[in-house]
Amino acid sequence: MTYLDESYSRHHYYIAALCCPDGQAQSLATALDDVVADASRNFGVALHAELHGHAISSASDAWFCMKRQVRARIRIYERAMRVIGEHDVSVILRGVDVARLNARYRDAARPHGVVLQHVMERVNAYARSCDPMQRVLLIADEIDGQDTYRQNLWDYRRAGTPGYRSSKLEQIVDTIHFAPSHASRLIQAVDLVAYMHHRRMSVIEADHRAVLANQQIWNRISHRVVHEWEWVP
Repeated sequence: MTYLDESYSRHHYYIAALCCPDGQAQSLATALDDVVADASRNFGVALHAELHGHAISSASDAWFCMKRQVRARIRIYERAMRVIGEHDVSVILRGVDVARLNARYRDAARPHGVVLQHVMERVNAYARSCDPMQRVLLIADEIDGQDTYRQNLWDYRRAGTPGYRSSKLEQIVDTIHFAPSHASRLIQAVDLVAYMHHRRMSVIEADHRAVLANQQIWNRISHRVVHEWEWVP
């Protein structure tokens, strides 16, 4: 199973893929439940709170009650990433420079569609490199345009992806399954990865302590990254 989520700003768009073997999924979900349960006991966070990168970092939504506990929120984010890194998962990261994309192509496709194609190509290639018989099921956070992305995958599996790296996504089975992030700890896991990757790649932090904290958090899963690239058209 491969979980997908995006993180973006005006100038950059990223999608992270968390490739999770069947035998790791339940253990990872349970471990992330434990992270939230501890936050609930210690700080009053709702037991069903979503592990959402932006919400934890900004103390918004379910994490608003921890507005003043900056260090504690950093520790929670770091612990969640450590839990992910301790499992036998693989991370694929793709992105695009949105400004350059729009400047180069008059009728440029939506950044999400561009990056989603790239990440699916890499997921497909990675699965094939691990085992030619390996099959992948894609599960993504809900987003506008879901029917279009399902149709694209249908076309890619049969005719191949567009572009000079065209390939048939034959390792990917069925369709893209879209689910609400609040209902899936695994989608939340890839959201944490995508958000922190976005910050480290394209956000200029005003406080050097934030830079150090972000790097400390990222180090917990960096060894799980098998591919990372941003397309600059």
